[in-house]
Amino acid sequence: MKNPDLLEEIYQFLPCSTPALWVEQALENLDILLIDHAQCEKKAASTAMNLMYRYVDKPDLLKKMSQLAREELLHFEQVVTILEERGIRYEHLTAARYASGLRQHIRKGADELIDVLIIGAFIEARSCERFMALIPHLDEALGKYYQSLVRSEGRHYRDYLDLAQQYASAPIDERIAFFAEVEKELIESDDDTFRFHSGPVVIKQDLKQDQAQPA
Repeated sequence: MKNPDLLEEIYQFLPCSTPALWVEQALENLDILLIDHAQCEKKAASTAMNLMYRYVDKPDLLKKMSQLAREELLHFEQVVTILEERGIRYEHLTAARYASGLRQHIRKGADELIDVLIIGAFIEARSCERFMALIPHLDEALGKYYQSLVRSEGRHYRDYLDLAQQYASAPIDERIAFFAEVEKELIESDDDTFRFHSGPVVIKQDLKQDQAQPA
């Protein structure tokens, strides 16, 4: 990443580091990791598009989300290509609890947008942190690709956070702190399904025996 200061900011923003056990499980289950990574990119583009449709009166948001959606869809295409090159079939996986665990705390009314944007900042920051945690352990090609994503994910984190601060009618520090505690619990606590944004999975069965669902 060409901006080490932004990377350090992301590490300070996040309430915890990715557990070492999750990294171990990711390396043992790269097929699931890559499939879910593709899904995450697609969902990120969808989130940006939804914000564009809902908040048509906010030009700065429209421009940032338009750029973000294009980049996320490009990343989706790139990850699908990686899957093809590695002989991994892209299929629909059940969703992780991570995003829903954050979004269940979204307030209604005037504060809803602020919470959605703060959550977006956490998701993008965590993605960036996880790429960095994985890169030293990956093969050269995948490590190089993930390194290329760190810069854009870091920028997306900053865009979401800046928009949240811009549109808030009051300081958002308390709300960031609240979601930081929620995010920390989701990242550090035992999970029952391995995903890109899951906590470590503490089960005896083979993670590769995953519950894939038809698209």
